[in-house]
Amino acid sequence: MVLLRFAPSPTGALHLGGLRTALLNHLFSKQLKGKWILRIEDTDNTRFVPGSVENIQKGLEWAGLNYDYGPGIGGPHGPYFQSQRLDLYREFSNKLLETRHAYRCFCSPAQLTAIKDRLSKIGSSATYNRTCLHLTEEEVARRIRSGQKYTIRLYDSSVPERHTPSDLIFGEIREARLSLPTDPILLKSDSFPTYHLASVVDDSQMGITHVFRGEEWLPSLPLHLDLYACFSLSPPQFAHLPLLLNPDGSKMSKRMGDVQVNDYIKKGWEPEAVINWLALTGWGNRSEGENTKLERGKSVPDVFTLEELTLKFQLSKLTNRRGILDPGILRHLNKEHIRLKIRQPSNLRRLVQKVRLIISTSFPDCNFVTEDYLAQVITTLEDRITNILDLPDLAPYFFIDPSWISEAAQKMKGTVPKDIYDRSITQSLDDLNRLQDQDWNHDGLLDAIQKTRNTLQCTSKELMTPLRHALTAMKDGPSVIKILELLGKERTLSRLRQCVT
Repeated sequence: MVLLRFAPSPTGALHLGGLRTALLNHLFSKQLKGKWILRIEDTDNTRFVPGSVENIQKGLEWAGLNYDYGPGIGGPHGPYFQSQRLDLYREFSNKLLETRHAYRCFCSPAQLTAIKDRLSKIGSSATYNRTCLHLTEEEVARRIRSGQKYTIRLYDSSVPERHTPSDLIFGEIREARLSLPTDPILLKSDSFPTYHLASVVDDSQMGITHVFRGEEWLPSLPLHLDLYACFSLSPPQFAHLPLLLNPDGSKMSKRMGDVQVNDYIKKGWEPEAVINWLALTGWGNRSEGENTKLERGKSVPDVFTLEELTLKFQLSKLTNRRGILDPGILRHLNKEHIRLKIRQPSNLRRLVQKVRLIISTSFPDCNFVTEDYLAQVITTLEDRITNILDLPDLAPYFFIDPSWISEAAQKMKGTVPKDIYDRSITQSLDDLNRLQDQDWNHDGLLDAIQKTRNTLQCTSKELMTPLRHALTAMKDGPSVIKILELLGKERTLSRLRQCVT
């Protein structure tokens, strides 16, 4: 069975890069009817941040990426915290010692720094001179008995021959051992493993068939394959994912913008849009010969749900080029996913619950927060909502009386001569007041507005601009008829009366 793992370290909040890795684990495993694991790589106590695991789980849940095995779920491959698997790493370290693929190193940090400096001064690229490799068994045993701390290092020169490293995205990898430390440390002096040992042991013991991880681990691939060879184990297939970049090509960082999943949750982005955005970054998903949709001369990104992404995902179409995360694409996708939700009753109800909280917070005294009313507002604004958090600024007039004294409102009113404005408001007030409650609908309101125009013998602008000003105090918005219908007779007449001068 295809089995993958998402293995973050609990060193802080879940980042977009981590979410993208989890997403591709999810898509690939589900497409091949396999499963994926959440494994917490918590072997570095110095970098552990309390609450990180819960943050990772919350981010995955928000995105709809439900792992099959892991913390809170269990499964046949546990425990799923590396800190609970220390005996296993010691067992495998001892195997390396027994086969002479590794040795104990008793050098202190100060000694190691001095050795590295000496090697550098003589022009050597080595980082260690293998002092402890030559210790006799009696000397090693004596030092252990005396309680001297030690690490376990891989003996590079004893590694069995193996195939040239290959990656599912980057292809054949050129060996670059100069970038690796001499005889890398596998087990630290506190008996905790380094990432290299722990990941190889866990992936092999859990039966992982494919490893999706970030491009930053590509230089370590030869070392990991060396370990598999030393243990006489078959390695999984590796796919290293290119880094995500800012629009200017720089590396993603908090200083340059939002990088944590929490940022996108707080700013109201739809999880489906963020997932869609991450999936399309670096993925040539269009079929050969398929026409690219265009909008204002620019290509329009495809809008996919998670289920559709699972069906369409092809590992072979992942590029090894680093992907640019364009905020403009996210805005487009977010708008489209909101549209999709509005057209699906169950998703519309969930959207309404989010909007209710937003409106209640923005307008504490507002009484217009029933599910039916909010659903009508959202539907009316379907083509205008880019982010659900924008709703209070996009159309506040649906919830509170407009501010007719604002600079924008005064400027809008000034586009129509005062006598025309006054006549339009007065006549509209008279005609709409005569409209029966049962006729306060699209057709009835259209007839009433047409009657007002006929009476005044005015242009559409001479009537609609004053009405829009009186009802919303905003230049842009849905049609006046829709606004009238949604505001209702009582609020409409009240606003018109307040604008009669």
